[in-house]
Amino acid sequence: MNGSGVESAAFDFNTKIRAAGLRVTTGRLAVLEILARTPHADVEQVVASLKPRAPQTSPQAVYSVLNAFVAAGLVRRIEPDGHPGRYELRVDDNHHHLVCSSCGAVVDVDCTQGAAPCMHPDDTAGYVIDTAEITFWGVCPACQADAA
Repeated sequence: MNGSGVESAAFDFNTKIRAAGLRVTTGRLAVLEILARTPHADVEQVVASLKPRAPQTSPQAVYSVLNAFVAAGLVRRIEPDGHPGRYELRVDDNHHHLVCSSCGAVVDVDCTQGAAPCMHPDDTAGYVIDTAEITFWGVCPACQADAA
């Protein structure tokens, strides 16, 4: 390894996949690399990004890889209302999302409280709350500029 960012990321992904108890494959590495470059990608975006190097890749194969990653805690799936599931590598912190109601762009928003859960319901109905998922909706700067 020469210390380049790409090789370093590939090494880190190898380590993470193995630590999660999964077999390292070219396809799994490629999916993690795509998610590193394209946070909040949906399955269609991942498949399109894989086409140049693996044109035979099916959406079902990508779903299988992503589901294994979600189950292993390597990837987080978010589901903004009315949008396909999106996937991200940012799993080890308490953050939320801002979704553009016009174009569907998604960005991370750090939690103002810092620790999960950052919100508590008035009545927990006996549940022990460990996390809260918050989605903020608005119009992104690009869509605001397009509307002006």
